[in-house]
Amino acid sequence: MAMQNKNFIGIDLGGTNIKIGCLSANMKLLWKISIPTNAQMGPAIVIDRIVDAIKETANKKNIPLKTIKAIGIGTPGPAKYSQGIITRCSNLPKFTNVPISKILKKKLGRPVILENDANAACFGEFVVGVGRNIKNMVFFTLGTGIGAGIISDGKLLYGSGDNAAELGHTIVNINGRLCSCGQHGCAEAYASATNTAKRATEAIEAGAKSSLKKVLNKNGQITSKDVYEHLAKGDKLAKKITDETAEVLAVLCINSLHYVEPEKIVFAGGMIAAGKPLLDRIKYYFKQHIWKIKQENTVEICFATLGEDAGIIGAAALARET
Repeated sequence: MAMQNKNFIGIDLGGTNIKIGCLSANMKLLWKISIPTNAQMGPAIVIDRIVDAIKETANKKNIPLKTIKAIGIGTPGPAKYSQGIITRCSNLPKFTNVPISKILKKKLGRPVILENDANAACFGEFVVGVGRNIKNMVFFTLGTGIGAGIISDGKLLYGSGDNAAELGHTIVNINGRLCSCGQHGCAEAYASATNTAKRATEAIEAGAKSSLKKVLNKNGQITSKDVYEHLAKGDKLAKKITDETAEVLAVLCINSLHYVEPEKIVFAGGMIAAGKPLLDRIKYYFKQHIWKIKQENTVEICFATLGEDAGIIGAAALARET
């Protein structure tokens, strides 16, 4: 049995699923589960289901609740993270000004810290993933949007209102596409997994020839996975869309480099399943657009390694910091 009061719970609260893991003090994953969020039921029921899942699994795995020292929970923003309050969330529409840390602490009897989900995943990679043994790192997760986290001198960067590192909303084209945030020309509006697929759909609807048209006709939509599968088959539109996405991500890397001078820039999320073709294109455009006055040979652009476990590991690691 694990040592008493030396383990930590990490929770990744998503709009579709809730991932929960129990980790030892040295961040070894002892158990993990995933349950449907059922966000439409509202915060009270969702939180009760989290509590029940933790208690039941801890008992089943013979790692009782008394061995847990603290709990971390990652959630999409915006939120008052230092106060443990989810203010509002597009993925959790009924969560408005929910003091989730306070409620979980009352129900489980352990300290609870709330963190941005991208920050949690970033911290997970920093502690036990590709960020081990470095002190400065920028992290992007490519999904519905572009989440980000910044490690500066070994610590997460929060800003004055706890919402720093919204790098996906860096403007790369002032007259560009409308982003869901209300700005025009955000990197997210071009290069998230969702908008990569959306741009391919728009091109086909405007008359572009592509093998992706059959996918659109059959399924009624195109995913970023479809784009990269057809890229591998030599489709010209898929290549054009991939190049445009990679170029925006490269510009995002350059801007991030100038902001915080990281040792590594790390990409995570479902879209990195595209693999080497995407990473190579990002690196290519990075070299094309970076300043020439100084050679940037030290920054490494790479993919994350923890996969879907990054959020729960990072949340637990942040709980360990309390």
